[in-house]
Amino acid sequence: MLGKLPTESRHPDSQGIDLLPTIDVLTIINKLDFEIAPSIQRELASIAAAVERIAPRIEAGGRLFYSGAGTSGRLGVLDASECPPTFHSPPEMVQGVIAGGDRALRFAVEKAEDLPAQGQADLVERGFGSLDSLVGIAASGRTPYVIGAIEHAKSVGALTVGLACVRDSSVSKLSDISIAVEMGPEVLTGSTRMRAGTATKMVLNMISTGVMIRLGYVYGNLMVKVQPTNSKLEDRAKRIVAEVTGVSDDEAAGLLMEGGSVSAAIVMKRLNVSRLEAERRLAEAKGRLRAALGES
Repeated sequence: MLGKLPTESRHPDSQGIDLLPTIDVLTIINKLDFEIAPSIQRELASIAAAVERIAPRIEAGGRLFYSGAGTSGRLGVLDASECPPTFHSPPEMVQGVIAGGDRALRFAVEKAEDLPAQGQADLVERGFGSLDSLVGIAASGRTPYVIGAIEHAKSVGALTVGLACVRDSSVSKLSDISIAVEMGPEVLTGSTRMRAGTATKMVLNMISTGVMIRLGYVYGNLMVKVQPTNSKLEDRAKRIVAEVTGVSDDEAAGLLMEGGSVSAAIVMKRLNVSRLEAERRLAEAKGRLRAALGES
């Protein structure tokens, strides 16, 4: 029964929240948000397992898909859409699929989440296959659209990860890896855009960032794949080159212009090689800057 789920229960700390002064309302919300990080901490082993299994599948030619409805779907689309500007990853590498399609990003398409067949159809449309990975996101752990997507992913031999905010859910039981961040009741009863949504965003940040780190899209904590497509990113790229190579900002700008990318500029300077040789070493290292530099 939906009404018996922890995410649908009434939180005792907020039952009289409409009678409180604004500062007290916000204090309750803030206090309950402090419970999110410890809840995620208890699932770190499962999140790590997901990262470690998704990364090699992508390296072998697979893709990462997020499937969800409502807030869960929007958060999946958000995380996927942030990967290309952050890591310069191909747009198809990480994809968010939401019940109701693009319209559901801005408007509620409530009935869409009740159709498991649509969850399957949306993956079929994208050519979802055995090398791909699916993270099915459902705060309640029971969204039919997500269950349909997971069942299809399993049927083609893909990796499945269930992300829910309750324990022992249908989504968790169906998936190869279960991430169950137990948030308990929401500040506003059933409003999983709040604590469950925050927890979901944090976990998706971990999954995509962890995967990109494993794939070599960063060097230390620097986004060395960043593309200088606007003034802010031009400045960031220049600072990264200067930081790694120890040159001045002006010399870093010149290296960037000559090398065409942050990684190539760094290899050129650190190894004293041409752009052509830098690009060859990077290609040989599958884009991993540390490996191209000969570091362990």
